[in-house]
Amino acid sequence: MGAYAELDSLVALQFKAGGFTLTHNQPVHSLLFGRRTSHVRGRGLDFEELRGYVAGDDVRSIDWRVTARMQKPYVRVYSEERDRPTMLVVDQRINMFFGSKISMKSVVAAEVSALAAWRVFHQGDRVGAFVFNDEVTEEVRMRRSRATVLRILDRISNQNHLLRSDSSSQPLPQRLNEVLESVARVCHHDALILIASDFDGADEETRDLLLHLSGSNDIICCLTYDPLAVRLPPADQLVVSNGELQVELQLGQEKVRKSILEASDKRMTTILSWQHELGVPVLPLSTAEDVPQQVRHLLGKIANRGRRI
Repeated sequence: MGAYAELDSLVALQFKAGGFTLTHNQPVHSLLFGRRTSHVRGRGLDFEELRGYVAGDDVRSIDWRVTARMQKPYVRVYSEERDRPTMLVVDQRINMFFGSKISMKSVVAAEVSALAAWRVFHQGDRVGAFVFNDEVTEEVRMRRSRATVLRILDRISNQNHLLRSDSSSQPLPQRLNEVLESVARVCHHDALILIASDFDGADEETRDLLLHLSGSNDIICCLTYDPLAVRLPPADQLVVSNGELQVELQLGQEKVRKSILEASDKRMTTILSWQHELGVPVLPLSTAEDVPQQVRHLLGKIANRGRRI
């Protein structure tokens, strides 16, 4: 997509919203294995696995064909069907308008949010969104409809096109926490909250808000980043600008390179540490790679529910 996320392109991502799952019911080694177990077992319609019979199992769940073949009783286990609303939190602040390779961070956030929205819609669940920039927060209430998905994508695209290098908007790091507080007032329990952001302005309050939200919801943090955050170019000088001021960085000086990389590494490490400290999955998404491919790689193929003995 490049500099901007076009609405037509976000809509077209519905055809790439496959090969991954956003469900929290994952193996222990999975990126989506968090601190909260929201899995419910019951006699539903979603077949999960075959396992050996144990005392107390409902005899109606016995799979007699497998039992006959294995010469010992096996039961069919189901995951109970239930509503699984998803709230998307999409960062379109001026700090997201940066990219040195294929796309801007703002476009990466737009794409992963679109993929998630289509995936949730295809699963038949409700989806809503908080789309925000440095000045405005737009809420789309959670509903189960294609019209809602299109409304979300329209809000994302509109805010994305407001981003300009000569924008008069002042960066407001505190906006992240303000939006998360709004999310907490809406998502009381049993929701999946996907946050697509570079997490500029993340602090201890952000950590506390995520800890609070993850106590009764599931959270996925999609950390958008540019390769320059982890590796500086070999050039001796680099000119950077925030739209108003322009600074020339002397990258040929080892002290300058080291200080820049240390600051960037510290910030990235802090956010990635939420995976273990809070049990909140953090998915790093680069501006230098195709977003659908990254998502499929990070979240993996949808598990085959009908496992055979």
